[in-house]
Amino acid sequence: MSISRILIMFTLMIIIYCGSHFYIAQRLYQWLNPLLPVINIKIYIVIFLILASSLFLGFVPLPSGIKLIIKFISAYWLGIFLYLLIFTAAADVIMLFVKLIKIIPGPIPQKILFYKGLIVVILTACTACYGLFNASQIKLVSYNIQTAKPVLQPEIKIALISDLHLGSINSEKNLIKIVRRINEIEPDIVCIAGDIFNDDFNSLRNPSKAAELLRSINSTFGVYACLGNHDGGETLNEMKHFLEQSNIKLLNDDYVIIDNRLVLIGRLDSSPIGGFGNLKRQNTAKLMDSINTELPVIVMDHNPSKINQYGKETDLIVSGHTHKGQLFPARLITRAIFDVDYGYYKKDNDSPHVIVTSGAGTWGTPMRVGTNNEVVSIIFK
Repeated sequence: MSISRILIMFTLMIIIYCGSHFYIAQRLYQWLNPLLPVINIKIYIVIFLILASSLFLGFVPLPSGIKLIIKFISAYWLGIFLYLLIFTAAADVIMLFVKLIKIIPGPIPQKILFYKGLIVVILTACTACYGLFNASQIKLVSYNIQTAKPVLQPEIKIALISDLHLGSINSEKNLIKIVRRINEIEPDIVCIAGDIFNDDFNSLRNPSKAAELLRSINSTFGVYACLGNHDGGETLNEMKHFLEQSNIKLLNDDYVIIDNRLVLIGRLDSSPIGGFGNLKRQNTAKLMDSINTELPVIVMDHNPSKINQYGKETDLIVSGHTHKGQLFPARLITRAIFDVDYGYYKKDNDSPHVIVTSGAGTWGTPMRVGTNNEVVSIIFK
């Protein structure tokens, strides 16, 4: 993509972002003004400017205490703003329809406009509260995968997670529940399919506690991980050291043979934010040529957009990345972008089984609406 096209897209996104904030600010003020006639328009504008700009202020070099406050504001505001926009737009469309079919003759009374605003605020508050609560729950999802290759008995139980986004809001608190869910499965292997971190290792509030929790994962043959697009950048070495201290084996376009029963491959993400230093993703065909594919082959590849690179020599691909959209109605977008954005998929008889998890954590805002944080249990036989 050319630089000029990137600049045009970025400018368009800024215009949409600012325009939608102006729209919400105007509608909220129209609702609040009769309720609080003494509201100071200058103070209101300043508050809204802080909320709107909090997303960008996080990239500005500021004292750590102020940056943490901005991080919290932007994270919560992102989810609240989305549903304020959706419900406000829906209410305006309904009001327009009411005017067009003349259910209410003449100008719409101020009382109706007030209740319209009240309903929007209540719906937004309820949705945000539900999203926060739902994001604190860790669901368990199960799949059974039958491979055409012989797997020595007994069957292998795999626990799959992705998108922990350690360093994001509530991520370390939810890690306790995630580890508990994994241990309930009593897995033979644990696979972490990328986005373990949230861009910057230094955003973890208590790395030693997080490492201790990850070390408490119980599995027969160990815990393995691959890097996702948020696992790169300037603190990559700190991330790798953390994983080593957590007893997690990182596979960077590398593989291990598990108990002489299967091959587990971990791929580097193709589009890391900040890069992986000297590490580069290999050509998939070349990598597969170096592997004994007479054994069952499982691939951890963070982004499911790459599943078409694998053929019948691969038995199972596990991915994350999509979050299943995380917030309704974003799944409409992920379903349009990916062949599979969530769940089980198999293109045809000569293609591998694919499982895409919605992830165990959240990105951006600590809310989930219409989706769940999950730990996946896979019976591989």
